[in-house]
Amino acid sequence: MSNIKLFESKKIRTVWNETEGKWYFSVQDVVEILTDSSDVKQYIKRILSRDEMLKSNWGTICTLVEMKAADGKKRKVQAADTKGLLRIIQSIPSPKAEPFKIWLAKVGSDRLEEIENPELATQRTREFYKLKGYPDDWIEKRMRSIAIREELTEEWKNRGVKEQIEYAILTAEISKATFGLTPSEYKKVKGLKSQNLRDHMNDLELIFSMLGEASTSAIVKTKNPRGFVQNKTVAKQGGTIAGDARKALELKTGNKIVSEDNYLPETKKKKELVKREKK
Repeated sequence: MSNIKLFESKKIRTVWNETEGKWYFSVQDVVEILTDSSDVKQYIKRILSRDEMLKSNWGTICTLVEMKAADGKKRKVQAADTKGLLRIIQSIPSPKAEPFKIWLAKVGSDRLEEIENPELATQRTREFYKLKGYPDDWIEKRMRSIAIREELTEEWKNRGVKEQIEYAILTAEISKATFGLTPSEYKKVKGLKSQNLRDHMNDLELIFSMLGEASTSAIVKTKNPRGFVQNKTVAKQGGTIAGDARKALELKTGNKIVSEDNYLPETKKKKELVKREKK
């Protein structure tokens, strides 16, 4: 998606939903840009008349979100998240929509290949981080953190933790015990919104994050907690082990582990500019 410039257009109104942790896009703005239609509402009606499946799921895909209109006033407009928007774009017969359709086909092909050969997923993840400019030693830690996370979620799944919200709460318990911050609070410290928090952790932050989850996983295997409530207690215990280690290191070094630094492109540019100014 990084090579498709639609979402960078200033004509498209977007709103960040803090609770859901995702962006919502004005459907009307996107359709107007992709089709150059003079009557967007009628064009959307024609899309729905051609695509019965989209029409039947329209209420689920689209929601009313308050956004600023051309006159500066805020009004509720039809909006969709990235997944919903891509589904709508699939039904738009326009040359401008083709890059998205090609990208979706590529993603689908990649996922099928990864099902056949799981090692491909790991290889592609490494390549993704390399392309984004991460150093090799950081990539190795990040890959290890992914493996530890997958092991822990599998343990939770086997012990009756099913709902996505439960996974999020358990993760927050580990994070709070490890760093004194929930993931959402941590992201605010780093100035992040939709980005993955761990992709913006430095080496020590990643190490303590791994320690918290690896400790939790080890306790889960030993104590065999069942269900959400028991696993929540264990999550605190695992996070506390990492939290105590973090505090001990901070006491010895006099430096805080939690950092405001991130790997956002604009942050990198600022750092490079500072380096040049010092030379």
